[in-house]
Amino acid sequence: MRIHLCGVRGSTPAPGAAFAVVGGHTSCIAVAHDDEEVPRLLLDAGTGLRAVPALLGGEAFHGTILLGHLHWDHMMGLPFFKSADNHDAVTRVIVPEQGATALELLSETMRAPAFPIGPTDLRGTWSFDTIDEGECVIEGFTVLAREIPHPGGRAMGYRISDAHSSIVYMSDHGPAGEMGPGPDGFGPYHEAAMTLCAGVDLLIHDSQYTASELPGRLHFGHSAVDYPIELAKRAGARGVLLFHHDPDRTDVQVDAIEQSFQGIDGLRVHAAREGDTICIGTPIA
Repeated sequence: MRIHLCGVRGSTPAPGAAFAVVGGHTSCIAVAHDDEEVPRLLLDAGTGLRAVPALLGGEAFHGTILLGHLHWDHMMGLPFFKSADNHDAVTRVIVPEQGATALELLSETMRAPAFPIGPTDLRGTWSFDTIDEGECVIEGFTVLAREIPHPGGRAMGYRISDAHSSIVYMSDHGPAGEMGPGPDGFGPYHEAAMTLCAGVDLLIHDSQYTASELPGRLHFGHSAVDYPIELAKRAGARGVLLFHHDPDRTDVQVDAIEQSFQGIDGLRVHAAREGDTICIGTPIA
């Protein structure tokens, strides 16, 4: 399994020299099978989605976009995805089930006066579906979906597996804000999180705040960096990728956070950086 990091920032894009190394695009990860040249599964559709055409070599997209939730920073790249807004493309978009069709939910933000076109105005062949808790197969990957706490609409965490590798994608997860402080003050290590992360090769997790920042920002629904570290230890995950960086977090600050969590019980901890490619089973470059 190959993981391409196309957008790793949270909440809003962060342009500028101070953010250039980590990257300023919002959440988007492209997942490819080992034996395929191009990715067919995209996790979230933030502004990082604009980097995917380069991975496709200019060809039309044929695959699925799986959204963790429907906040702006996770879907604002959708109408600007040239490889899918293409007469030859075939694109499926899947969103968490929450009492309306996927097309109705997406159309809430992609319509006038907020935006000049709707989802059905994009070129190519599009389909729109919802996903609930449980297990299914998407683009040849086994996907386990579990609901996770994040305010403002239903949010899902996903475990993506093939025959020999697994990742967990929990981009926006705020257990302390909705479930209380838990044993360490960062939120409980609740059943859904533990189930998703049990023995996983790589946990890609919301790491927007530091421990000192979290108490004043609980209502935003994100995690302190410390939470996924302890979650990984408790669930037996083999690596953690710190993701969804705060838009004000500079490259220097991200580097310092990454360094502060090295050498913890053999756990591999890295900060997500836009443009990186991770091959599961090999070290992160």
